[in-house]
Amino acid sequence: MATIDLGKIKFNWRGTYAGGTAYVPDDVVYYMDGSVGSSYMCVANTTGNAPSSGGTPHASWEYLAKGQATSPTTTQGDLIVRGASADERLAIGAAGKALVVNSSANGLEYGDGGNVVQTKYKTITSATSVSTNTTYVTPSGFSHTITPTSASNHILITFNVCYSSQNQYGSHRITRTISGGSEVVVPGSVGDQVGSRRQGIDGNNYALAGDTHGQGIQTLMCIDKTHNTTSAITYKLQIHSYNGTYQYNYNRSHSDDNDTYSYRGISTIQLQEVLPTS
Repeated sequence: MATIDLGKIKFNWRGTYAGGTAYVPDDVVYYMDGSVGSSYMCVANTTGNAPSSGGTPHASWEYLAKGQATSPTTTQGDLIVRGASADERLAIGAAGKALVVNSSANGLEYGDGGNVVQTKYKTITSATSVSTNTTYVTPSGFSHTITPTSASNHILITFNVCYSSQNQYGSHRITRTISGGSEVVVPGSVGDQVGSRRQGIDGNNYALAGDTHGQGIQTLMCIDKTHNTTSAITYKLQIHSYNGTYQYNYNRSHSDDNDTYSYRGISTIQLQEVLPTS
């Protein structure tokens, strides 16, 4: 029986798809569906039917080789995330920001990544003494400044104070000054004033008359919810006494003897801008 050579059997390459061209089975075209370029094989006579739309082939076509979308990123540090219907670019966030779930809980964004927005920290090692003489006095170094990023955020204020006194009645308070304006007591940071009783954040500080060497650490903490500013805020620790008979001492004892048995301490200030709390 004679052998008939039919030659090589192959697809019929038609180049880039054209809407006005009639295609028949085994025609192969290239077509960009959105940002994805693929090759398609015709499986039924067709004219004017694009090979695919939104990643779904038309009934007259089948994928021969499916392409892959080009990366939507444009900048170093960008991420690819799933959007409403397709992958999309999430631009790199600002310095110090973290990747968090958005408020609608359906996507990602860059944000504060927690309750703390920023922290300002100060260490005070120098020893100082004050005699208040029934006025409010700020010990040297016991102030610090923070500039909020949002007027609605709160400021958490923490003073860790190495402190001593002798035979003295007194108490502390915390004040704020916004951009050099009036000094006010941080609202809600002191006790009630009832009758002749005074207000303070730490109650009545009274040391034994004969104790000239003792010191202690007090943590004085409050939160400022009412600053309502993005200007610089300076917070101060102030001490007030019933009379000026004895001084108040910071980072040292009352006697502060120059001897090996006499120790000096350290105090710190921490200001934290936090997201609004209840």
